[in-house]
Parts: sequence; structure tokens; C-alpha cells
Amino acid sequence: MSSQNGGMAVNQFCNGGMARPQEIELTARFSKQMAQLCMSPDYSDVTFIVENQRIPAHRVILAARSEYFRALLYGGMQETKQDEITLHIPLMAFKSLLKYIYSGSMSLVHMKEEHLLDTLGLANQYGFADLEMAISDYLRQVLSLSNVCAVLDAARLFALDGLTTVCHSFMDRNASDILQHESFSNLSLDSLSSLLLRDSFFAREVEIFQAVHDWCRCNADSGQHVDTIVGKVRFALMSLDELLTVVRPSGILDPERLLDAIAEKISSKQLPYRGALWPEENVATPKFNSRTIHGEIRSALLDGDTVSYDMEKGYTRHSIGETGDGNGIIVELGKLFIINHIKVLLWDRDTRSYSYYIEVSVNQRSWERIVDHTKYPCRSWQYLYFPAQAVRYIRLVGTHNTMNNVFHVVALEAMFTETTTPLVDGILQPTHNVATVERSATVVEGVSRTRNVLLNGEVKNYDWDSGYTCHQIGEGVILIQLGQPYWIDSMRLLLWDCDNRSYSFYIEVSVDMKDWEVVVDKQTDHLKSWQHFTFLPKVVVYIRIVGTHNTANEMFHCVHFECPSQDPDFLKSERNFSAPIIEEISSTGASESNARESITD
Repeated sequence: MSSQNGGMAVNQFCNGGMARPQEIELTARFSKQMAQLCMSPDYSDVTFIVENQRIPAHRVILAARSEYFRALLYGGMQETKQDEITLHIPLMAFKSLLKYIYSGSMSLVHMKEEHLLDTLGLANQYGFADLEMAISDYLRQVLSLSNVCAVLDAARLFALDGLTTVCHSFMDRNASDILQHESFSNLSLDSLSSLLLRDSFFAREVEIFQAVHDWCRCNADSGQHVDTIVGKVRFALMSLDELLTVVRPSGILDPERLLDAIAEKISSKQLPYRGALWPEENVATPKFNSRTIHGEIRSALLDGDTVSYDMEKGYTRHSIGETGDGNGIIVELGKLFIINHIKVLLWDRDTRSYSYYIEVSVNQRSWERIVDHTKYPCRSWQYLYFPAQAVRYIRLVGTHNTMNNVFHVVALEAMFTETTTPLVDGILQPTHNVATVERSATVVEGVSRTRNVLLNGEVKNYDWDSGYTCHQIGEGVILIQLGQPYWIDSMRLLLWDCDNRSYSFYIEVSVDMKDWEVVVDKQTDHLKSWQHFTFLPKVVVYIRIVGTHNTANEMFHCVHFECPSQDPDFLKSERNFSAPIIEEISSTGASESNARESITD
């Protein structure tokens, strides 16, 4: 007993006095006690009348929790002097909100959906942003066929863009079921319009028309808007039989507009097709019922294997005709998908290059060429972007192979992506470095201990013996081939700088190894370490770096190359030039003044 008391004394007293508590945590008790005041007449100084029910409340608590109530109860409006205030809002939602105001908590899982949406509306109206976000996040998790229409209406009404996007994506993926669900007729005019305008709201157009027709009958008070809603149906996507046996008998479409739809269907090559949207997911796979329908060894193209291929297996191919025409290799996607990105792995177990083009179609009758690399040698992975469109068929046609007359493709991927690269005349204009092995670039000529060390991104681990690519001045060159044609307007390179030597050189570019254009000419300069160059944008496949002078010997050494140039951190912070940066550069052989000049250049 004495031992326990002794221990207690140590805990309670320190340096002869009572120890001060470091922290008191009574939040749970405080919240519980505050919650007991909710809708209690004790100390109440205002009464709200909602749906003829009197609800007592406390001005100071409401004002402390909400700017809306602060303005209403203390802002000088007529309610400031009233003991009773009538609110024309849903009763259950208001009670839920009051409980949240007094306790800081709300059980969403036990609320009926209509009460939940009403509470979301009050949270928006009264400025409870955290509650609004929490309810939005919860609704995203519980979306279903039965509630998504109501949730979409609420999301658009309260300008909740994130929740709206989630609702649209859910409805895109379940379009046919949504159209047949009884809740579809309860959609607001605004929500229905937004849905019909989406290319990714993918269902048979006749199903969309029938659902819109039913909506119009159930919303007779929107009669003046019928033409607007019906006008968003894409009648040209229906068959002639559907137009004549479904649309015409409905009487909802003027005969002239029906004839216009038929004329558009017959004459137009670019119809406004809808397609399924699966962002950031490869849809050219058996999972989506996609298959290769033309080409030799078809099973290899979409099997997902981008490693186990050689001279004998692991690729799909077709013979290259003299004119480059023919059916080529054709992939049929499982259904119409909206895509804007295709990746292709050309066979790359040796140094060969290919030229090719890619076309897409919805029906194999009308083809649109989205990639034309017939004039350019390409190798390994091809990263291709184009305007998003609905596609069912993808056709790859090889037009040249530097080794023989066969076009070999190891893999193909197709998807819709938010991460795109700008296009200029159908050629990518990258903002990131594409002179990398990952982007299929390679060093064709140049001497190094490790192949492609020039492109591996390593800019620190180099010395007298390794970590650089070189050529003998007056005889050789350093030649780089990019994986595909790009619009390039800048380059950056690191000259070997383990001592105080300097170099002279020039750089020229080409698309075919025949015609060359000089973009950098430093033959009269003596340069060291990092160099950064810009020039007018031009299409580039090959880059040739030619050293013309070295103050130490007859070799030209380059440690690192990239294009377009990615400014290093120390270039971006030139104005805040610091001693540690100078020391790091000096450790590679450049003096402080030379390092500063290099960064300025």
C-alpha cells in the first residue's frame, strides 16, 4: 500500500510541487453534452417552424457553426428580431443537419436516400462544405441503378463537379440498364440533356430514343422542351428499319427531320458515333472480347506478352506489298470504344526499322488514317496519340522494313487517356525527353563500354574509363535514332568534364539519313560540361553529334544527351545560385567560373 502511494506521489508531484497536466482531452464528453442541447427547449432562444413542426434551437451555437445562420440571426435581417422563424425546407433533413451542428457527427448509412439528398442540399445551402464533401464521397460509394439519376440531379443542382463526373461514368458503363430503369423518367431536363450529349453514353441509339420518348410522356409539363431533348438523339446512328418502324410511328419527330436523318445516314462519312469509355485501360485485350481478325499468327498480337518473342515466334505479321497497300493487320475491338491512344511494339531484336500507317473504322467500310509514318523509320515501342473517337477496327499497314519485306508487330494496346502529347500535323511534339531507351531511342554509332549509356539518364557516375560515348575527331560521329518522328525544338548534353578540357562540335538532324540540317554549330567555340540549345521546331528521327576539337586529345566525349531539353534543377534556380551547386560542378573538373558560364549557356 505504501509502495503504491509512493508511486502516486511521484506522479502527482514534481520538484516539490503539483505536476501540471500537459494535455486534457475531453472532446467526446463535450460533444455528447452539446448534442443533448439539440432540439431541446433548455436555454433555447429561437424556434424554427418547419413543415408545421416547432423546433427549438440556440442562436449562438448556430451562428458559431455556420456563416449562413450567423447572417440570419445576427446580421440585422428581420429574422434577427424574431423568436420564431419559418423555413421552407425538408423537415427530416433539417433535423439531421441540426444534429450535425450540435454534435459534429452524422450517420449516413442509416439515412434514406431521399433524406440524404435533401441533407446534401441543406449542407450546400447553408455552407457546410465539409459535410457536403462527406455526403458526396459517400454517395459515390453507394451509387446504384435505383439512385444514380437522383444523385446526378442533385450533383448538377449543387454544382458538385466531382460527383457529377462519377455519376456520368457510372451511367456510361450501365447505359442500357439505366435507360430501362423506372427512375430514368425522373431525370431533370438539364441532367437528361447532359447525358444525351455524351459520346460515351453508349447504348443502341434506338434504345436511347425509346427511353427519351417515354421521358417526354412522363414529363408532359416539359412539352415546350420536347424538340430540344429529341434533337439530341442521334437518329443517323439508327438503321433504316428502326427509323421507319420505331421512330416514325411515334409521331414525335417531324417527317422532314426524319428524312434529314436518313439523308445524313446515307451521305455522311463521319457520323457522331457513341462509344464505351474505359479511361486508362487497354481495351485491345481478350478481356474486352477484342481479337485480331487479319494477319499471320494472329494470336500473338493481343496476348499481352511483350518479352517472349524472337525470330520465330511472338509476333503477328503481314507481307509488305510493292505499293504498301493491302489489308495489313486488323484488330477488332469487342465493341465501339472511345480511344485516343495506341501503343504498338514493333519487332526489335535487331537494328531494323519500319515505316507504317494506322487506320481506324467503325464498320470496315470507311477508314480514317490517324497515324502516317510512311516517310519515317520507326523502331520498337510506338507511342501514338490522336483526337478521341469511337473505334471498332484498327488496321496497321507496314510500308517498309529495312531488312526484308515483312511487317512484324509484337503487341498492340488501345485506350483512352487523359495524359496526351500535343500533335502538329499528326506528329507528336513532346514536352518530355524522348531520347531515352524507354522511349525506344538508341545509339546507332559511337563508342562506349555500355550500349546506350548516352541515353540512360545517368549524369554523375562517370570517370576516365566509363560512363560516356565517344568518337575519334575527323573520322567517326555519335548517331542517335529516336523511336519515332517527333517535333523537336531543343537539346541538352553533358560534355565529359573530369578535367579542364573543352570541346568544339556541331549537331545535325534528319528524318531519313539522307538530308541533314545543322541545328547547332559550335565549331568555333570551346565549351565545357552542360550545354543547352534551342532552335526552330522541326521533325526529327536521327541526331548526329560531330566533335571537331578537343583541347586535350583527338577524341570527342559526351556523357548524356536528351531532347527536348529538360532543364535541370540548377538551371531553373540560376537566380538563386548557391555554393553547394558550385561545389558539385567543380568536383567534376570545372572551375567555379566555368560552371557559372555553363549554366548561363
